[in-house]
Amino acid sequence: MKKFFESLANVWKIEELKNRILFTLGLLLVYRFGAHVTLPGIDASQLHSLAGQTKDGIGSILDMFTGGAFSKASVFALGIMPYISASIVVQLMGIAIPYLQKLQKDGESGRKKINQITRWLTIAITLVQGPGYIYNLYKTLPQSAFLLGFDSFSFLFSSVLILTTGTIFAMWLGEKITDKGIGNGISLLIMVGILARLPQAFVQEFQSTITNNNGGPMLLVIEVIVWLLVIIACVLLVMAVRKIPVQYARRTTTGDYEQDAAGGNRQWIPLKLNASGVMPIIFAQAIMFIPAALAGLSQSETSQSIAGAFSNMFGFWYNLVFALLIVVFTYFYTAITVPTNKMADDLKRSGGFIPGVRPGVETSDFLDHIMSLITFPGSLFLALIAVFPAIVVSFGVQQSWAMFFGGTSLIIMVGVAIDTIQQINSYLLNKHYDGLMKSGKNRKAVA
Repeated sequence: MKKFFESLANVWKIEELKNRILFTLGLLLVYRFGAHVTLPGIDASQLHSLAGQTKDGIGSILDMFTGGAFSKASVFALGIMPYISASIVVQLMGIAIPYLQKLQKDGESGRKKINQITRWLTIAITLVQGPGYIYNLYKTLPQSAFLLGFDSFSFLFSSVLILTTGTIFAMWLGEKITDKGIGNGISLLIMVGILARLPQAFVQEFQSTITNNNGGPMLLVIEVIVWLLVIIACVLLVMAVRKIPVQYARRTTTGDYEQDAAGGNRQWIPLKLNASGVMPIIFAQAIMFIPAALAGLSQSETSQSIAGAFSNMFGFWYNLVFALLIVVFTYFYTAITVPTNKMADDLKRSGGFIPGVRPGVETSDFLDHIMSLITFPGSLFLALIAVFPAIVVSFGVQQSWAMFFGGTSLIIMVGVAIDTIQQINSYLLNKHYDGLMKSGKNRKAVA
C-alpha cells in the first residue's frame, strides 16, 4: 500500500500528466454540474413523480447512465447515450456498406470522416429521442410543473433544442477529455454518471439493513464482501487473455549475404476471453425493450402477461432471455470485431507464424477456432454477471444497490478504471517511473 501511494505521489511530479488529470477533472465537474440544471420551463420542485418512475426497473438503468439527469429533467437528460447508439450503428453499418469499409481502411483521414458521420447521426437520434422524453414528461408530471403551459409548442421546441445541444456538448466534453485529458472521454462520462448513484444506493441499503433492522450489520458486511468478489471477477473477465505463441524468422548476417533462420524471438498474440466487452449486454438490453413495447399494443390477457414479464428486469423470464441474448450477441460481436483473416495476413507479411500451423488460411482457421472456444466460457461468465443483480435482489438486497453487483454498470466501471490506470501507467513508465501497482521509485533514465 505504501508503494501505491508513492506511485500516486509520482503522478504529480510529471507536469504534463498532472495538467491532463486536472483538465479531465474540470470537464467532469462541468458535466456533473450540468446534470443538475433543470430544463427551462419546468418547476424543479415537482419532479417527485419522475424520480419515482426511475426508482427501479428499466427507468433506473436510463437514470444511472445519465448520472441522475434523466430523473431531474436536466439539460443532460439524454446524456451521452445517443452518441453511443450512433457509434454502434455506424460500426455495424461498416460491415455492409462499402463506403464505410473504405473509410475504415483510410487511416486518420477515414477516421475523421467516420467521426463526423457519427456526430450527425447523434444529432438525428437526439432529435427523435428528445420529443419522446418530453412526451414522457407530459405523461408523468402534473400540469402545474410546466411553467410555460402544458403542451406548449414553445416549450416542446425549446426543450428538444436544449436536449440536443446538451448531448452535443456532452459529446464535445468527451472528445476534449480524449484529446487533452487522460483519454477514454466518453467512457469516463458514463462511468462518472454511474458512480454518482453509488453513494445514494449504499445509503439506502444501509438504512434498510441497519436502521430498519432488516438483517443487521453482518448482512451488510456480507453484501460488501460479495460485491468486492464480483468486482474481482469482472477484473478477471476484462483482463483474461489466451496467449497464442508466435515465432518470427530471425535474420542472421554471414559474410556478404543474409540468411533467414527459423527460431527467432518468441512472442504472443493475446486473444481476449471477452473481446466484445460490454457491447453484448447493451445489444441484449435494447432488444429486451421490444417484447414489452409490442405486447403493450394489445389488450389481450396473453399480451399483458408478456408485457408484465418483460417489464420486470428482476424477473425469471426476463433474465433467462436476457442471458441467452448475451451469449448470442457475444459470438456475433466477437465475429465482427476480431478479424482473424486480417490477423493471419498481417502475421504472414511480418514473417511470423504459429508453431505447427501453416501461414495463411490455416492460421486464420486456427485463430477462429481458438476464439470460438474461449468465447463460450467468456459469454457464459458475462451473462452470469449481467443477471447477477436479479440474483441478489431475490435475497432481499435493495434494487438500487443490486444494480452495482453486475450488469452493464459494473462492467463499464471496471473496464474504464483499468483503461485509465493503463493510460496513467504509460505516462509514468515513459518518465522512468514504475506503474501504479509497482514501486514508486524513480528509474534511471536511459540515454
